[in-house]
Amino acid sequence: MTVRVVVGGALCHEGRLLAARRSAPPELAGRWELPGGKAEPGESVPEALVRELREELGVETEPLERIPGEWPLKPGLVLHVWTARLLSGVPAPLEDHDELRWLGPEELESVDWLDQDRPAVAEAGRRLRDADGDGSSGNDGSGEGGGGA
Repeated sequence: MTVRVVVGGALCHEGRLLAARRSAPPELAGRWELPGGKAEPGESVPEALVRELREELGVETEPLERIPGEWPLKPGLVLHVWTARLLSGVPAPLEDHDELRWLGPEELESVDWLDQDRPAVAEAGRRLRDADGDGSSGNDGSGEGGGGA
C-alpha cells in the first residue's frame, strides 16, 4: 500500500503556537490540531505545507524543520509535522476550521488536541520554551501592524 503524507504545521509566531479547531468531519469537529493537509503527488512535503497553510489560513509561511517522528492517521496516511514561520498575513479559519488560537507554551494543554498531534505539539512547546529562555526580550521585530507584504 502506498503511504501518503499529511503535513501539519507547527506555526510559531512571537513565542506562541497556532492551534486550529476542526469544523469537519463530524468525528473530529471541536477538537484542535496543527493545520495542514495532504501532500499532492509530485509535491515535496515543505511545498505542501506552504500550500495548505495558504489555503486553510490565508497566510504565507516558511517551513523550517521537521519535528522528528511520524504518526499514523488511518491506513495509507501518516502525519509529518514541520515547524514554520509566519511571513505575512493574519491567520483566519478559511477552510476545515472554525476557530484559531495562538497559545503560549504554558497554554498548550488548554485545548483538546487530536491524539496524533499531541507528541508534535509537546515538542513544539519544548522548542518555544527553549527559545524563550535565550534572553528573548519580546522584541521580535515583526511589527505586527505591518503593511502589505
